[in-house]
Amino acid sequence: MSVKKDKQKVLGEVFDDERVKSFLDYQPPAGVERDFHLLEKAYRGMNLENFVTFLGFFTQAGHNINAVNPEGMSLIQIVSQHGHGADYVEALKAAGANN
Repeated sequence: MSVKKDKQKVLGEVFDDERVKSFLDYQPPAGVERDFHLLEKAYRGMNLENFVTFLGFFTQAGHNINAVNPEGMSLIQIVSQHGHGADYVEALKAAGANN
């Protein structure tokens, strides 16, 4: 007997602007800088096109694109280590992130 999953994973979901902006409302866990948490949440939860849109809203709202995690690493430093991260690194740079 095989068990069938009752839900399928959604791939390539495209968010409208309101959904993208909703990522600005997340609260960080204790000890994590809010701006870093917002960036990381968007990076992990969005495709590149949506992430670029998010970065526009993020910077327009005055958030810190160079925020760091508790280990002192910025998102661009982390993403630079990911094999699939080159396009995200370019998007972060275009939004004003430093290496």
